[in-house]
Amino acid sequence: MIDTACFIDGRWVAGSGPEMSTTNPSTEEVLGTAASADAGQVSGAIRAAAEAFHGGEWSRVDAKERSVLLHRLAELIERDAEKLQELVAREVGTAVSTAQQQVFGPAGFLHWFADAAVRGPADGLEQHLPLHYEPVTTSSMLLREPAGVVAAITAYNYPLMLCAWKLGPALAAGCSTVLVPSPKALLCTIAFVELVEEAGFPRGAVNLVFGGPAVTEQVVRAPEVDLVSFTGSPAVGTKILEFAAPTLTKVVLELGGKSPNIVLTGADLDATIAGSALRFCLNAGQACGATTRSLVPRAQFDEFVEKSAKYMAGLTVGDALDPASVVGPLISAEHRQNVEGFLSRAVDDGAAVATGGGRPAGLDRGFFLEPTLVTGLANSAELAQEELFAPVGVVVPYDDVEEAIRIANESRFALNANVWGPTPDAIAAARRIRSGTVTVNGGGGRRLDAPWGGPGHSGIGRECGEEGYREFFEVKHVQWPLR
Repeated sequence: MIDTACFIDGRWVAGSGPEMSTTNPSTEEVLGTAASADAGQVSGAIRAAAEAFHGGEWSRVDAKERSVLLHRLAELIERDAEKLQELVAREVGTAVSTAQQQVFGPAGFLHWFADAAVRGPADGLEQHLPLHYEPVTTSSMLLREPAGVVAAITAYNYPLMLCAWKLGPALAAGCSTVLVPSPKALLCTIAFVELVEEAGFPRGAVNLVFGGPAVTEQVVRAPEVDLVSFTGSPAVGTKILEFAAPTLTKVVLELGGKSPNIVLTGADLDATIAGSALRFCLNAGQACGATTRSLVPRAQFDEFVEKSAKYMAGLTVGDALDPASVVGPLISAEHRQNVEGFLSRAVDDGAAVATGGGRPAGLDRGFFLEPTLVTGLANSAELAQEELFAPVGVVVPYDDVEEAIRIANESRFALNANVWGPTPDAIAAARRIRSGTVTVNGGGGRRLDAPWGGPGHSGIGRECGEEGYREFFEVKHVQWPLR
């Protein structure tokens, strides 16, 4: 039992709602059980955040001190990196061999937002406009002020990163927060908030409550909440919009993806194989930006499929804590069953499975699925249009670049994309893809100053970088006559 899993107004408290458990997806063993927050405790967390923002100690912490606190939080994450990597492997199922990104990534973003706290958003906290002369000469300035109380609602797949993406800019701006995590990543979120407490943030700046859908609904509907930042599925994102509508609360949504991976004629095919596969196999494919639709010239289609299948079959699937594992488990039995349903329907519709498609031999416990490559489907097929959140990729042939661009854009999602090929040709293609992010030839390391998000069913607004930071401010126009 986890005795105290809610953090409200600077104190750890036991929930008074239904008990919920978090499970090791590699072993199916229960890692912890805790009582969730009841309605009164959720109200208390919202009230604490509102009081902290409107006149509480947190409202009196200046930008330099906010920066110090955020840098300290990042340093504590770096200090506990090994422990946190193991925790992520146990609770989320990220292979420990690749879990560094789940820890050092969040620390890097927190350092970036710590620096941003001092300077403010790119346009500055105070921006003077040119003089205006009609009907009298006036001067104006724009003031950027913290948005207020932020509801930060996170998914299970990258729990520490999502905490950093939401709390980092919110706290840098001077907002207070109510953090609502997926119960599937409760232990990781508790560990993050424990470091928030150790860093010395004033009470009420960060509050943690968790539970079922009713908890999320109550937080989003609360009139005290000024901004909702949510990461999750489009179906739940739609509900978030409905809950926020009566109070006209601003909403930032980072939702799903069914991202294209285009191999252009002229690309070094061998150089595309590992990068294409790992982009939807790492973290067992549980990533919104996974490029799960590979579009390949028809003349190279068979070669690409054969080499990709051979590479994927060689990826080690196993317990996330085993350093030899590259691909860990899916998050739950229910999720694996859902993915298996997609695959079964695809085969019934004529799809061919080039590799994978089943449960790995010898792994009788845990929610494992083999890295899977599917062919024989049109881009309009269910498996090519729906986000599976699994190590499953689809390969679709095309005849020319025009067709490749058309196929890439035939999706209700527009979060991420990748293009392989001669750099000028790949950049030309990237310009024509409807997507919030496009990498060329694998891109590079994640830039801390770049935004993340996309249009369509991939969401509203942006996270990270200058654009993401700007979401946490309101703009006030002040104008006065010159005499």
